[in-house]
Amino acid sequence: MARPSATHGAFSWYELTTSDTKEARKFYGKLLDWQFQDTDMGNATYTVINVGGQGVGGITAVPPNAQGMPPAWGGYVTVDDVDAVVARAAGLGGRVLLAPTDIPTVGRFATIMDPQGATLSLITYARKN
Repeated sequence: MARPSATHGAFSWYELTTSDTKEARKFYGKLLDWQFQDTDMGNATYTVINVGGQGVGGITAVPPNAQGMPPAWGGYVTVDDVDAVVARAAGLGGRVLLAPTDIPTVGRFATIMDPQGATLSLITYARKN
């Protein structure tokens, strides 16, 4: 199989949203020997989780519009066209929680909820030439 970031339907990224990113880094760094790299996103810092020199996920703070949300891990699934897949999800009884949104230099993502209430993020990665 091709890289997960290039394969439609493959899980390609995992992300922890938490109220205490520093403590999360300390815990997971010691537990799993993860290395971290901070990225300035303008209004926040995003921490990339590296394993063997490869980015495999991230850690982010709970956003202001979700205060009180318990810390949670979430997965991203690669799709060829995030806008089209989000439109299909709604037609299949899912809900759009976060409409397709651009992440500069990374790609375009959205978050959906399936008919049973489970959430999933979808991403179309920017093509790198």
